[in-house]
Amino acid sequence: MARPLIERRLREIGDRLRRLRADVAVTEEQLAHFADEADDARVRHLVAETPLSERGRREAERQVHAMARHHEDLLAEVLRLEMTQDELLGRMTVEG
Repeated sequence: MARPLIERRLREIGDRLRRLRADVAVTEEQLAHFADEADDARVRHLVAETPLSERGRREAERQVHAMARHHEDLLAEVLRLEMTQDELLGRMTVEG
């Protein structure tokens, strides 16, 4: 792979990593918020013990699990891009 092509690819990956890391930070805040809401829903259900409170608790837990999966997906993508970046940097070193 030619050096200019590697450099362009590294810039693209760097841009994508910056956006992904910002998304990870936002997702972590959202995950903390949803976890707090799920805790509140659990307490409300313990106090009320109604079908409606149970449904609210389950929905809150579903949101936490969905956000956790999204967070894990983002982290996996960051890791994949970092590995690709390292590979490209290695190629530049060998070719350079």
